[in-house]
Amino acid sequence: MVAVVTQSSASRLSDDEASLLRSLRLRLSGLRAVHRKWDAYYQGTQEISSIGIAVPPQLRDFVFPLNWPRIVVDSVVQRQQVKSFSVPDDPAASAVLREMWEANNMESQQVLNHTETRVQGHGFVAVGTNGDDRDHPLITVESAKCMIARIDPRNGDVMAALRVYEDAWSLTAAPQYETLYLPDCTIWLARHHGKWVVTDRDEHKLGRVPVIQFVNRPRVGDYAGESEMADVVQPTDMAARAMLDLQIAMETHAVPGKYAVGVTNNSFIDPATGKPASAIKTYFNSMLTSKNEHAKFGQFSASDLTNFKTVVDLLSEQVSAVSGLPMRYFGQNTANPAAEGAIRADESRLVKNVELKNLVDGDAWSKVMALAYRIREGRDLNANLVRCDWNDPATPTQAQKADAISKLVAQGVVSREGAWDEMGWSEARKDKEREYFVRELAQTYEPIVKGIDYGPDDGGPASGFGDTHTSATPALANQ
Repeated sequence: MVAVVTQSSASRLSDDEASLLRSLRLRLSGLRAVHRKWDAYYQGTQEISSIGIAVPPQLRDFVFPLNWPRIVVDSVVQRQQVKSFSVPDDPAASAVLREMWEANNMESQQVLNHTETRVQGHGFVAVGTNGDDRDHPLITVESAKCMIARIDPRNGDVMAALRVYEDAWSLTAAPQYETLYLPDCTIWLARHHGKWVVTDRDEHKLGRVPVIQFVNRPRVGDYAGESEMADVVQPTDMAARAMLDLQIAMETHAVPGKYAVGVTNNSFIDPATGKPASAIKTYFNSMLTSKNEHAKFGQFSASDLTNFKTVVDLLSEQVSAVSGLPMRYFGQNTANPAAEGAIRADESRLVKNVELKNLVDGDAWSKVMALAYRIREGRDLNANLVRCDWNDPATPTQAQKADAISKLVAQGVVSREGAWDEMGWSEARKDKEREYFVRELAQTYEPIVKGIDYGPDDGGPASGFGDTHTSATPALANQ
């Protein structure tokens, strides 16, 4: 990525734009340490502090951080899956939203955004025009480590946003490129001879910033959110220190210590050679003799290490309590095997937590798709009317699900297409199923249509299920 600065593209920032840019840079810089901290905990590379009384510094390499924070994040993200978007009484708009979602591979990209939001407490999705395909605006997931936004406290909308880029081939770690998003224009900047200069400006006149912010655990007046891992980092550090102490105890106390009274280093004789035994044989070999007939041998009892397991079990219980995750997620199996009903009851808090997050994230995804619709169609779509449907975050069995849906269809509560929605099928999968139904109906009714004896006034004899009387096909397919 090389910025080309020319006289035509190198315009100046206004005073307001320059002031806004400086404030956004300062805010993003202030969050950099927090971003690194949460990244380290999610990846299991955090530094574990220690008092240092019993653990010397040279043993710090043996720290074993139990990656409970990753479990807390991934357990939520794995159950967040957007199923579809729809606009009431507007099937054309619903089809456009579905097409744009699939064109941007958002089935997989949404996972990146949900993970970033759970880890850092907030995430971003940007929407922009696609120079290669105007009918499918670009929807991109942005990292919270590289983007910051100023939020309007009146409605929670983004007033301005800054995206910074680092050049992997640059000799400096400082950002080399920036993008400033404003309601009516987008400005691209590059570092040129140590100074920031404008390289391009897009006067899109959208009237809104093409960036949507996602927030984890939102609160009134708090637009930075809170990491999903915030409640579990301290118990995780305590468990990591307990595991380090366990490793030291395994080296020093797990193997029973031996003692000998009335002997010296040269008193041990190797029975095979009759010569003094080496130090290693003295330590491990239990069949040694001594010159001193009054020597006494024995061994100490090995230390009981179950106290370390007790500590880890206690901490995992605390993590389970604050996160709402079942104890078995942290290796503590309370039932073997867990019954189906017990699993659903055990996951009730997790499921409710995901459902609440889906409500908040669903509003943000609706704003994303309404913005993409505005860029494509050139007219507004009320984001509050865009419905974001999610797959069921619970863990029902296929037999349970099929049985419940079949009963709803049989009682006329749900239609066939409604049953497909309940099963979580994508629109592409439903389109394929419709084709299968039409094909089956054609094969079923074709012999009947061919066998009809048409009179002279009816256009002559039947010519087949795909010729003169094919107008019957749509009617049959709708039966």
